[in-house]
Amino acid sequence: MSTHLRREEGFTLIEMLMVVAIIGVLAVIAGNRMMRARMSAEETSAAASLRNINSAEASYSSSCGAGYYALDLADLALAPPGSTSAFISPDLSTNGIRKSGFLFTVTRSGEAGTADSPTPPCNAASVIPASAYHVSANPISSAGARYFATDKRGSLYEDMNGPLANPIPEGATPFR
Repeated sequence: MSTHLRREEGFTLIEMLMVVAIIGVLAVIAGNRMMRARMSAEETSAAASLRNINSAEASYSSSCGAGYYALDLADLALAPPGSTSAFISPDLSTNGIRKSGFLFTVTRSGEAGTADSPTPPCNAASVIPASAYHVSANPISSAGARYFATDKRGSLYEDMNGPLANPIPEGATPFR
């Protein structure tokens, strides 16, 4: 009588646990990289939006504000007489708008000598324009994101620790 040992085929429990552990480690690595990529994309979008606001402010100042700047995104969203195109796109049409993980706000510059416009703007803006402005883009969730700001000089500035002061300090870190 011969006894044949019957061999079971398949994976052992330890082999299965090793595969699950490797998949778990790869998922953590991929998740961290995805989060960093998303944060970088949101910051790039915020910088692009600030550049768009600077361009809109320059156009507003030269064509509608008589050399003065709008102090509310809603005023940049109003078209000048004889045009159907606003100075800014609808996705940035109000102060406090949330876009790509950031909160955007235009305010009067705290810079000494900032003056109000003596004449009303051509587009019936609700806020009297001023000779200088300050725009902030603050992250909605502060999980590692940078804070951004710009003003009539047109340069973008960043800070890792909190919102940039108004006016932007001389020693502020320029964005890229």
